[in-house]
Order: sequence, then C-alpha cells, then structure tokens
Amino acid sequence: MGLKEDLESNPPCHPRACAIQDCLAKNGYDEAKCSRYIDALYECCDAFYRQHGDEATSACCPKASLLRLKMKQRRDEQSK
Repeated sequence: MGLKEDLESNPPCHPRACAIQDCLAKNGYDEAKCSRYIDALYECCDAFYRQHGDEATSACCPKASLLRLKMKQRRDEQSK
C-alpha cells in the first residue's frame, strides 16, 4: 500500500505502525534493524498532520510537536 491508502486507514498510518511491530518482533526488538519502517511511519504521520492540522490525533502517530522533534533527531543522526 502507498501513502494515500495508509493515510485513509483506520486509524491513519496503522499499516505502517504494524510493520514496525512486525519488524521488531522478527529482529529481537533491535530498533536499528527497523529504521526504514520507523521512517515510513514518520513520513505518514507528517503527511497526516499536514492534511489535518497539528491538533489532529491518530493512535499510531506521536503528537505533531514530538513527531517533528523525532524526525529532526533522526536526520541529525543520519548526517553524522
């Protein structure tokens, strides 16, 4: 599924959150091995907030301010 479908799922971005859980379970909860799934969830959540505003909520997404902080931290880590 693509971003549009994931945004329309109930709750929004749920397939991407499930993909993280599946990956973590398969990899002994080693977050480093699931980085691409985490980035995919954050991409979906960012699009969700852009579409619905920062006050919107989805059980699968961190609050908008926390999401942006986490995205910045991940970018900073990747640029090291």
